Amino acid sequence: MKAAELRDMTGEELRSLMNKFQEDVMHFRMLQATGVVENVRAARQTKRNIARIHTILRERELVATKGSK
Repeated sequence: MKAAELRDMTGEELRSLMNKFQEDVMHFRMLQATGVVENVRAARQTKRNIARIHTILRERELVATKGSK
């Protein structure tokens, strides 16, 4: 996902999407342990998407605290 797409989402949507991505990473780890992984790159992309979501949520938090001062 692109950051612009994520910025259009609400905070609640981002948190639910992040939870889904985290479940995907855990599922990938289990598949990797059993040796049935087909697409290794998908886990890397999912981790990057999680990082993008964390960044956007943090940006929003900083704007909110800066605006309240």
